Formats: sequence, C-alpha cells, structure tokens
Amino acid sequence: MHVSLPLFLVEALPTGDSFTLDGPEGHHAATVQRLRVGEELLLADGRGGTATAVVDAVGRGTLDLRVTSFGYDDAPDPRLVVVQGIAKGDRGELAVQAMTEVGVDEIVPWAAARSVVQWRGERGGRAREKWVATAREAAKQARRPWLPVVAGAPDESTARVAKRISGAAAGFVLHEEATVALSTVELPAAGEIVLVVGPEGGITSDEVAAYEAAGARTVRLGSAVLRTSTAGVAALAVLSTRLSRW
Repeated sequence: MHVSLPLFLVEALPTGDSFTLDGPEGHHAATVQRLRVGEELLLADGRGGTATAVVDAVGRGTLDLRVTSFGYDDAPDPRLVVVQGIAKGDRGELAVQAMTEVGVDEIVPWAAARSVVQWRGERGGRAREKWVATAREAAKQARRPWLPVVAGAPDESTARVAKRISGAAAGFVLHEEATVALSTVELPAAGEIVLVVGPEGGITSDEVAAYEAAGARTVRLGSAVLRTSTAGVAALAVLSTRLSRW
C-alpha cells in the first residue's frame, strides 16, 4: 500500500478499472486538494480494502479515475478497544482524533459518574456523530485502511462496559493509584483488549470495583497524571509497541 498517497473513503470499492469519485470526497479531491490528471490516489472502504487509482479527468467536484491495483489489509488482532469517559468541550474529540491516528480499533463513549457532560437524547446523538466524523477524518489523514468503530447508543453505561470487559481477552483500567505498569502486564495473543480511560474527574471506586469484578486489572502509565485527552493515546502507544504493531 502506498502510504503517502492521499486517501479517500468510499462506500464500496470499484469493481472494474474505471471509477468516478463524486460527492463530498470528490469535491474534496477535485476542489480542495486540487488533484490533477496523472496524479495517484488511494480509495478505501474503511474495512481493509483499498484501490490505487490514477486521475484520468477532473470535473466540477468529481474525478474520473483509472484503477491500477487493489489491496487488502487484515483487521488487526488483538483488537484495541478504548472505553473513553465522556469529557467536556473538545477534549473528547481531541482524544478520538489522536487515538485514531495511533491505531485504535474501536472507541466506546462511556457515561462515567464523573463525566461533567451527559449525552442525552438528540444532543447525545449529535455529540456521538461528532466523534464518528472526527474518527473518519483522522483515519483519512493517517491513511488507515480500517476505520475505527465508534460504539455506544450514544453512550454506554458502566454496567454495559463491564459486560464488554467480561467478554474480552483482557481488560485494563488506567488508574493513577495502580501499582502495576501497563508496560509490564501480560497481553493476549488474540481477541479484544479493552482499555478504560476515565473522564476529567477520574474513575470512582465503585466503577473500578465493577470493572475488576468483570475481570479487568488496574494499571498505570507513568508517575504523571495524564489528561483524559492524552491518557488513551499514551496507553495505545505502549500497547502498539508491545504488540509489534509499531
């Protein structure tokens, strides 16, 4: 896969050797990025499939493409799932953006007890859609063939997160008072690794107890207390290195 080529997401990859890129992605390619005839780009379906294509013609907000090759990247395994305590302002979106760039596979918005912002009704749906859009844009920037999933309906309760942990290959809760470092814990060879990141106010003892009862271990990163928008990114970097993704 040519990592340096600009990447555009499509609902389905072309089946033949010609394709017209239109809609928002076509507009972005033709009008914003001003791709020219003869330039190469990548099409991705967000589910591992990619197609390399050359621009044959440029229209108003559209590109006529000639497909030159197809590729497929297997889904990463183990799968990295971050349960992110909902944060106020743009902290949550910053976390989603950075975690997508470093390779998160799924993000679960969590309605933690100390989450200042509650995602309720229409507002919750809109907030979740913002996370979805942020992850999509960040995946394009990072040239990721797999688009991270943003779970939640729109947010998950502690009980539902605990259920998710109990079904995972491993579960870890980032906690500054933990004595075990994430860099030293045993990791599964396959399956789902669920990592819990609390909101600004931290995780309550009841939440920790619920997650430990579901099989999670509390772990720490370093001696510094990280913000909710950076803790998940730092933890993913540790896991990506240990799992030889990096």
